[in-house]
This record gives sequence, structure tokens and C-alpha cells, in this order.
Amino acid sequence: MAGLLRPHLWSFAAVVILQVIGAVAGLAPLLAVVELGRTLLSPGPIDQGHVWIVVLAGAVGLFVRLLFTAASSGLGHLVDGQVQLSFRRQLAARLGRVPIGWFSRRRTGELAKVVGQDVSAVHPFIAHTPGELVSAFVVPLVSLIYLFTIDWRLTLITLIPVVLAVALVPLMMTPSRLREQKEFDAAMGRIASSVVEFVQGISVVKAFGGGERAHRRFLTAADDFVSIFFRWVRGMSAIAAGMQLALSPPFVLLVVLIGGTALISSGGLASADLLPFLLLGLGLTAPVAALGHGFDDMQAAGRAVGRIKEVLEVQPLPEPARPVAPQGHRVELRDVRFGYEADHEVLRGIDLVLEPGTVTAIVGPSGSGKSTLVQLLPRFFDPSHGSVVLGGVDLREIGSRQLYRMVSFVFQDVRLLRASVADNIALAAPHAGRDDVIRAARLANIHDRILQLPRGYESVIGVDAGLSGGEAQRISLARALLAATPVLVLDEATSFADPQTEQAVRRALATLEGDRTILVIAHRLETVADADTVVVLENGSIVERGRPAELLEQNGKFAAFWQSHPSAIADEAETHAGVLQGDEPR
Repeated sequence: MAGLLRPHLWSFAAVVILQVIGAVAGLAPLLAVVELGRTLLSPGPIDQGHVWIVVLAGAVGLFVRLLFTAASSGLGHLVDGQVQLSFRRQLAARLGRVPIGWFSRRRTGELAKVVGQDVSAVHPFIAHTPGELVSAFVVPLVSLIYLFTIDWRLTLITLIPVVLAVALVPLMMTPSRLREQKEFDAAMGRIASSVVEFVQGISVVKAFGGGERAHRRFLTAADDFVSIFFRWVRGMSAIAAGMQLALSPPFVLLVVLIGGTALISSGGLASADLLPFLLLGLGLTAPVAALGHGFDDMQAAGRAVGRIKEVLEVQPLPEPARPVAPQGHRVELRDVRFGYEADHEVLRGIDLVLEPGTVTAIVGPSGSGKSTLVQLLPRFFDPSHGSVVLGGVDLREIGSRQLYRMVSFVFQDVRLLRASVADNIALAAPHAGRDDVIRAARLANIHDRILQLPRGYESVIGVDAGLSGGEAQRISLARALLAATPVLVLDEATSFADPQTEQAVRRALATLEGDRTILVIAHRLETVADADTVVVLENGSIVERGRPAELLEQNGKFAAFWQSHPSAIADEAETHAGVLQGDEPR
């Protein structure tokens, strides 16, 4: 919290000072009522001038309280806005520098909770807690000083409800209660993540009728949350009920009246002196009740800041102090090893050379490490052992700006910005002309579809442009083609495309100018057949490599892959021929 408020220290101090003045001034109306009661109940003639002075003092105190409390609240909300803006800017800056591969290991819902809910959770601590805490300490302190000047014995009796309530506070801070609060926050995070995943997969559920099985993760997260919530409530309900009873006005009045009656009966207290205890005694308990909520807000804000801090402390991939420019775009992977966890390697001793002007296809079963391997080229991760070399230079010695001018990538999971189609294509080349954008769209076989959109290339994604998965991939491919980087990485980049579109894309890649180095994860035989080199991965290791025809002759892993993946285009052609001959489509 100290680090959070340090840039706004003086503004936050002003919030507290204004609240102190307002809280103290707020006692003036109560003290005015007390003084009026004592004046009116005292024997002898009533001093009218004194009465009006007392009334005026109470009115002025009320006005000062309203003025300063409003100023404190307004300034507090202004500081809160500045702090939240600062946090979100820091998060955006940090998330813009962390390894891109880090995102693949995190759930979207959890990150959304940190940037959204956790940042917003700071609001009560900044905007409201100062006022509650100041009132909880300042008002009782001033009231106690005043009541002690009247009768110290009845003052101690009036404090009995407060002492009982405060004695219950440690029960809310036991390790089991704190553990339940952490479990509650974790359950909320799982709910947020499962909701995002559920919404993103709703179309699949409807299409394939997964029913409750597909929703099981969401239902399990919801059931876990309910269980944890009830356990937390059961543990806190008795304590909260005890505190509310001790601080309730009827209980406070009962204690003050019993104690005051005993003192008045014994002659130790004047009847008129009971009035300030009845009024200010209630004023002692209300701020203490608010204090409990203030501590709740502080704890919630502390946990939220802890999660924000975890994101802000994620270390970006180190930038070289003296970047070295690569000479050419020959790519080498030298004894590369990598694992997401320290005790489990995904890649085991990869040695691979990608020559300029060639297409290298990576094939292998699911979980063999294909996507991990291609993500090393744009430096989404650094290998735990070995090196990835571009143009004779280790990627760790190349500045990120220079690297992304050399390497572009298209992945299966495409994310388009809420911007125009033209801006999405020109993302990596913002100064590109419209003719260049159109040329890239034509190469990616998406130009005609763009022209069908309401405003063509000016149509905004998500507003007046709705694209299918295959169309989004072609937009992403057009973006990579426009970037014209010498190294292109395709991670199943046409997985959503129909066979004709994939054939057009492959033709585009074949006719690219220059001698680009292309690495592609292949899932269709047409892509594999067009490759200069095929690399077969299994359990994180290269088990075969060579030209497609050579590997087929060896009748090994690649031959088995070839036989188990019938040609999509051949199937399409065969189906079309069957329809022409009157046969039923297969």
C-alpha cells in the first residue's frame, strides 16, 4: 500500500486532514444538544443569548462537517481515479513487455480479474476507508475527552459495548479465517475464468450437444464457490452477530441507562449530566461498527494489490544492453531444451537449421512440442539450454524491435483488434499504403470477402464486420505478408480454412518475393508435400527429418503420419466428382 500511495502522498494526506476537520466539526451539533439540555434543565432563568450561541455553534459545526466531508470525499475519489489509472497503465506496460508465451500459461479470466476487479477493489480503500477510519478514531477520542470531563466512571461504563465488540475482532483474524478469505478469492478467480471459457465455447457446446459434460468445469467452479462461501459465512456469522449486538443502539442505551441510574441514585451524578452520555455513547459505537467494514476493505484491497503485484513482478525477457544486428536470416536451433516446469522438459536437444528460401514443415502427434518449438523463433520464450540463432546472432542478443522486424508469425488462435480491417492488416506496417494492404489481402485470399463487408476495408472488426475463424486467420496471414519479414512462422495458421482457401494460401506463400525462411506446423498433407524439409517431432525430440519423398521411402514415422491423414483436397475433389455422377456425398 505504501508503494501504491507514494506518488499521491500529499493528496491522500489532504483527504485525511479534511476528514479529520469534518469529523470533529460533526460533534458540534451533538455537543450543542447536550449543552442546550443542560442549560434548559438547570434551575433559574434561561440565558437566551447563550441558547442562541449554542444553536448557532451547532449549525456552524454541521455546515463545516458537510463542507469538509464533501471535499474529502471528492478529493478521495479523484485520488482513487488517479491510482486506478496508474495501476492499469503499469499493468498494460508490464503485460506489453512480459514474454508472450507467459500468456499461454495463464487463464484469460484470471488476468481479466486482476486488471478489472482487483484494480477496482482498491477503490474503497482509497475513496472511503480514510473517512471511516478517521471517524472511527477521531470521533471516539474527542468524545471520550469530553465525557471524561463530566464523569470518568460513567465514561468507562459507556465504553463497555465498544470493549466487547473490539474483543471479538481478533476472532476475525485467525489463521483459519484468513485462509477462508484466500480460498474465497481463489474461488472467485475460478468462477471468472470458467465463465470466460464457457462463453467462448458456447457455440461448440450448442453445435455438438455437450450438455452438462461440457459445462462441468463451470458447474464445479460454481459449486466450489458456494461451498467455500457457506463455510466462510458460518465461521463469520456468530462473530459478526456478536459485534452487531454489542454495538446496537438498544444495548448501548441499556448499558448507559443502567450505569447512569445507579450513579444518579447514589447521588454521584446530576440528572442533566446523563444526557451527553446518551447522545455521545451512541456516537462512540457507530464509527467502531464502520471500522469493521474499513478493515474488511483494507484486507480485500491488500489481497487485490498482492495479486496485482504478482503480475507487475513478472520479469520481461531481458533486452540486450548492446543489441547486435543479425547478418541474414538463416535460423539455427542448437541443442535447444525447454520446459514450462523445471522438472519437465517439453523440448529435448533440438538441433535444426532453417535455410533462407526454404519451407520447413513440423509434424507430429499432439503434445510432441510442435507449438513450443515454433514459439521459440519469435522469442516468446528463451530456451533453458542451448540457443536459437538468427543470422549468426543469438536471439537474446537481438533487440525486440529488430527481432520483430525480422520475424512475423500467424497462429491458430487469432486475435483481431477492435479496429478497421485495414488497420488490422497494417498493424505491423502502420505506414503501408492502401494498395499494399489490398495486395496482402489478395495474397491471403481475403480481398473479395472484405469487399462484401458494409464499409469494405474501413469496416470495424466486432462492430460492422463479423468474420469466421478462417477469415480471421486470413486477415492475420495478410498482416504477416504485409510485414514482409524475412522469417515467417505459421502455427497451423490455416486450420479453420476450407481446402480451396488453404490451396490459395499455399500458392501465395509459394509466390512470395525474396528468399523467406518459413517454418510451419503442418496438419494437412498438401502443406507437407510443398515443404522443402519435413521434421517429425515425438516427445520433444526430432525422430525424422528430410524431404517428404525421402521420408516416405523410409516407411517410418512420417509414412505412418501420411497414411493416417488423407488429403483434404483429394477428398473434396472426390466428393465433388461423386456428386456429378449422382452418388451420395461422403
